Amino acid sequence: MRIGIGNDIHRLVAGRALVLGGIELASPVGLLGHSDADVVIHALIDAMLGAAGLGDIGEHFPDTDPTYQGIRSTELLTKTVELIRTAGFTVNNIDIIIMAQEPKLASHKRAMRQRLAEMTGLDLTQVNIKAKTAEGLGPVGERQAIAAWAAVTLA
Repeated sequence: MRIGIGNDIHRLVAGRALVLGGIELASPVGLLGHSDADVVIHALIDAMLGAAGLGDIGEHFPDTDPTYQGIRSTELLTKTVELIRTAGFTVNNIDIIIMAQEPKLASHKRAMRQRLAEMTGLDLTQVNIKAKTAEGLGPVGERQAIAAWAAVTLA
């Protein structure tokens, strides 16, 4: 059994789609980044790579490589799942916390869980997502950013 943790944070800006957990949400603002800036999947990728001892997201998908400009993070997750399997591991479970003042995420959590379960070959019960606010504190609380943390177990 291996355990990994990951986190990510991106700034909110106008003119970008808001993608979280592989799902595009209706929002007047989105996350700024080299890819689609899906903080949920980026945190998950780092947790998976960490558990397998394979480095981090920046080593495998650097933001200096034009190949990844504008790429969907779901594509990066697919590549990461392949790396994990090639290294001889399988994903056992995923637990994620999303910190966002807005939008409210309760009605979107199940769709995100389903998308991540499909992509990692897990049952829905093996993927958990919790949504929290920052109670108005810091960049997340001031609606300047969204952050995510992920924990993963591999066998």
